[in-house]
Amino acid sequence: MLNDLVARAFAAAGVPVAKEPGMPDSLTLIPFEGGRSLTWDVTVVCTTADFYIDLAMQGPGYVAEMAASRKEAKYATLRTHYDFQPIAVETLGPINESATSFLHDLGRRISLVNREDRASVFVSTHFSRHPAL
Repeated sequence: MLNDLVARAFAAAGVPVAKEPGMPDSLTLIPFEGGRSLTWDVTVVCTTADFYIDLAMQGPGYVAEMAASRKEAKYATLRTHYDFQPIAVETLGPINESATSFLHDLGRRISLVNREDRASVFVSTHFSRHPAL
């Protein structure tokens, strides 16, 4: 569901996307920034799972940052052709920092396309409601 939310946000910003075999979650069909297409991968980590509980004690967002780092390592070879954005979300709320900036930027792009200032908070607001998934 979160991947679909990102895809719909790109569509609202006028950026077509596609799901590509062998890729992370999705890919922009036109250059997103710096002349390169962007691919992203959404990961949700349960901070109350036995594997993460001790790590979650490090502080809010720690597990999300760890998950984002793992995704960056997994898809490191993609960086030769695409920009890659990991989106790691903890079940109790926090999102990794680079994804927070990315979603904020995507919201600004929606605002520019739609000429609606309030649209800039659309993506981050909907992501912050993810625990209901």
